[in-house]
Amino acid sequence: EWKEANLYNPTPLYLAIKKRSRVPGVMVTQFVEQLPLGKATPDFTRKPMAVTTHEGKKVFFKAMVSGEPAPKVTWSRNKGEINDPEKYKTRYDERTQEYILEIINITLDQADGYKCFATNEYGKAVCTATLTGVKKKKPLPPKKEGEIDPKLWELLLTASKKDYERICLDFGVTDFRWLLKKLKQMKTEMEDEQSKVVEKLDNVKQIQVKPSGRAEFSFDMKLVDNNSAINVYKVGNVLHSLTKTGINYVFSIKDVEPADAGLYQVDVEDTNVFTTDFQVPDVEFVANLKNTKVTESEDALFQCVLSSPLNRITWLTEDSSLDDGEKYQIIVSEDKLTHTLRVKNCQMTDKGMYSAIVGVTKSSASLTVGDKPTAPQGTFKVNMPQSKSVNLESPPSFLVPLKRRTAPLGYECHMSCAVKGDPTPRVTWYHENISLNTNTNYHITNVCGVCSLFILQVGPKDNGEYKVVLENKLGMAESSMTLNVRGISLRFNLF
Repeated sequence: EWKEANLYNPTPLYLAIKKRSRVPGVMVTQFVEQLPLGKATPDFTRKPMAVTTHEGKKVFFKAMVSGEPAPKVTWSRNKGEINDPEKYKTRYDERTQEYILEIINITLDQADGYKCFATNEYGKAVCTATLTGVKKKKPLPPKKEGEIDPKLWELLLTASKKDYERICLDFGVTDFRWLLKKLKQMKTEMEDEQSKVVEKLDNVKQIQVKPSGRAEFSFDMKLVDNNSAINVYKVGNVLHSLTKTGINYVFSIKDVEPADAGLYQVDVEDTNVFTTDFQVPDVEFVANLKNTKVTESEDALFQCVLSSPLNRITWLTEDSSLDDGEKYQIIVSEDKLTHTLRVKNCQMTDKGMYSAIVGVTKSSASLTVGDKPTAPQGTFKVNMPQSKSVNLESPPSFLVPLKRRTAPLGYECHMSCAVKGDPTPRVTWYHENISLNTNTNYHITNVCGVCSLFILQVGPKDNGEYKVVLENKLGMAESSMTLNVRGISLRFNLF
């Protein structure tokens, strides 16, 4: 009778042993009475988070699993199938060790519970993530002219067209097509005014930090009157003059500091001819660039990880900045923490130093390009030394701890830390000693050891102490900080 019943149920009921998972909300079932030495049932080291979104968006459910042998991971949904490749894609990201379910172009009928299964011969683990609040996408009304930061107009007026999108993104303007008409009119008026003192203005380069550590901006300019006064201003203060070589003008700052951040303006007589914004974000490199060696025609990759998200960073060789295009591909991860530069089809001329720059901080590494290997002319034998096992295990620790934060009421807030440990430590976030790992009001990520918590809209309840606790079999570590929410007392006094 037992054999007949198990033709359809390979796991007998009396061997379905329920186990406690390390992660709340995960159900683990063991298929055998006793696990062989070195084997382990599947479990989730990070389960997929619930998502609330709008119609037409793209959604990612991400999970990290453990088990020996490595579990097979599959996905399903409660009220339908996920086998349509036009709507659903599954993959494994080797870099982040994440199993990913991607839902493309969300529709209203896809609001559902989605299950993730991790299975091996000794058991299975399952957890559920919910996709809720799918609403019809409403087009955002364009910002009115009066809502635009005047500083944005100043920067766009003297910037090259290729820099428009980058500058607008810095000011939170994602659809800038509607302002081009107004900008064109303002630019015509400005050029009429500039023509009284400047014959030509060309080859404009916005301010950026060079590999030497100096911050520079430059442009080519021919004056109507060579005796015209040229001044550089920062927040109304007159700075030292530009360095001139022929018609090329360069302004540079040696030994850059955070205090050097701000808006820089160049005037000829009383007419503004150039404006640039120097930003120094409070961000550090958690993982630096590493030296890379490739053979000719191969692609080379440089990658770094930041302590806080940024839309972009500056990539440079020893003598020039790099832009996304035919030769270089610049990639930014979904959480904007991991930044990658791909050097395509490497040649001998591509070898040298490459740098990633964030504010006033730089990370550099070398690219070595070798000849293509030639076919062997004969056989030979190499005696390799016997390898010795090395124990690289280490207890959890913080590379970058949490830092105190202040956020205005109603605004978004991001806090992060960088951690290490082997085996990879379990990470738990707490607010006032209450675990947040399963709280869908907070978006928690862990990419390459950079652990982040994001609050979309800060409220009074978010005020207080936050703590991150790391645990692995060798020990534990913790880091804490205080989030001060500005505007709480004002809000309650109004009522």
